[in-house]
Amino acid sequence: MATWNPPPQEYESDDKSYEVLDLTEYARRHHWWNRVFGHSSRPMVEKYSVATQIVMGGVTGWCAGFLFQKVGKLAATAVGGGFLLLQIASHSGYVQIDWKRVEKDVNKAKRQIKKRANKAAPEINNIIEEATEFIKQNIVISSGFVGGFLLGLAS
Repeated sequence: MATWNPPPQEYESDDKSYEVLDLTEYARRHHWWNRVFGHSSRPMVEKYSVATQIVMGGVTGWCAGFLFQKVGKLAATAVGGGFLLLQIASHSGYVQIDWKRVEKDVNKAKRQIKKRANKAAPEINNIIEEATEFIKQNIVISSGFVGGFLLGLAS
């Protein structure tokens, strides 16, 4: 954040001061959940009773768990079905697979992923620290979310 005050001799009638905001930095520091769950002052959620916090966490957790279960099943079905069809096509002679090339490409992808993972490690650690701090500050709603999430996975 920078503040610029123009010299009085340049502007005759205006004593305006301009403030430049870096919106990307502002967005990075002020996440939407900071307004709801708070970091510096009391979280907004704390004004609700413990039972209400648990219900809020449980309902959102159940929705997330239910969606996670459905999307996971769909993804597993798509990947498994695709692999099954590929194997049937390969054994029937419709598709010829160059396994040496597949192995070479997989090894290349592994190296690229490892290289990118080493670059992203500080950012991931920062996210993990923020999540841990969030859970510590909002243990009631977080425990409700975890319980609801597990129930959503089971339903």
